[in-house]
Amino acid sequence: MISCTEFIPAYSELFKFLQKRGGKDAVVAFWEYLSDNFLTNLQELVEKKGLRGCWEYWSHTLNEEAADFTMELDEGVGEFKIIMNHCPSKGCLLEYKHIEPYPHYCEHCDVLYRRVLEPLGYEYHADLSHCDKAKCSILVKRRKAGKSIS
Repeated sequence: MISCTEFIPAYSELFKFLQKRGGKDAVVAFWEYLSDNFLTNLQELVEKKGLRGCWEYWSHTLNEEAADFTMELDEGVGEFKIIMNHCPSKGCLLEYKHIEPYPHYCEHCDVLYRRVLEPLGYEYHADLSHCDKAKCSILVKRRKAGKSIS
């Protein structure tokens, strides 16, 4: 069996292909399809356990991907945070000399997870400003009563 990291260049190339065929809207539509059809495990964990479900989901997936990350969970405050010190996916793409990464590659995490978490009553904030260094962070907060998604 090959590791999940061996698919990363293929994902990047697929995103570029979809953009050529239908623009960025086609890429986002693909990400939305993936979110709707393949992230039911995250949805179920969060529905059942709240922010602790986020902790369980990403503890498994990020360790499986061998990411360098820190997670923080404060259920009293209603916040879950991931600080990605080194993303293996983006790091892999940055190391390749023969492949130009899809320029919006890191945005897939924002689309995938926001689409699951916001309908469940959470705010989802992604800081992708350091993706050029394979670093990012996400903050998931319990939405305050009466506050709508912006």
